[in-house]
This record gives sequence, C-alpha cells and structure tokens, in this order.
Amino acid sequence: MHLSDFVLLLNALWFGGAFIQFSIAQANTLKILLPREERSNPIAPTLAASVAFLGGMNLPIGLLSFYLLAARPSFFQPIEAQLALFLFFAACHFSQFAYNLPVLMRGGRVGVAYWPVLKGPMLRIFVIDAALFAANLGVALLLVSR
Repeated sequence: MHLSDFVLLLNALWFGGAFIQFSIAQANTLKILLPREERSNPIAPTLAASVAFLGGMNLPIGLLSFYLLAARPSFFQPIEAQLALFLFFAACHFSQFAYNLPVLMRGGRVGVAYWPVLKGPMLRIFVIDAALFAANLGVALLLVSR
C-alpha cells in the first residue's frame, strides 16, 4: 500500500466517523459540546439537531476519499489531479483543526461556552485533524517533488 492510499483510507475513516458522530450520534455530540448543567437549556435540542449539518458536510468528503481509493478512477491518475485533491483534503482537516485553536488559546471551556480542547474527545479530534492535515499536505508535497 502506498502512502497516498493509506492517507486516503484514513481520510475515509475519519470523515465517515465524523458523519456518524454528528449526524447519527447527535445526543452524544451534545454531551461533548455542552457542560452537563447546560444540557437542559431549551436551546440544547436545536444545537443537537444542528450538528447533523456537520455530518452532512463530512460524509461526501469521506465518500470521495473512499471512491478514489477503491475505484481508482482515471481522472485521479494525473499528478495534478492528485495534488489538487490532497490539498483539498488537507484544507478540510486544517479548517477543523484551525477552528479549535482559538478555543485552545482561551483555555478551552470558558464557563458554559466552547468545549474542552485539551481533554476527552475534543483533544482526540484536535490531534487527529492536525495529523491528517499534515499527512495530506505531506502527500501533496511528495507529489510536487516528483
């Protein structure tokens, strides 16, 4: 298995998992995002339902990664196409990582706002998105160096 195949597999698993987390396990996601004392807030069900949107955005990215890995379509063979798509995947991971940086800089959860970036599931998400950003960017840089 080539490095690019491995990274595509990781993308597919990660974005597919994000779909499940945000679109199917909304109640679990709410527990991550809101402190226990705020879960009875009348806005909590709206927040839980709105995270399904995040899953909806992650699903096609995961499916694209899986399709490129499994079907190896002819349009993905040129280096330029691979470069564009790995940069796209890197940007997807970076955007998810980058939006947690300000939360981290504020010290994570502040009162009832934000979520704890330095512990639990959000730390895992933060670290994995950073690592997959680097992996996709690394594949893109290897493609450029050919």
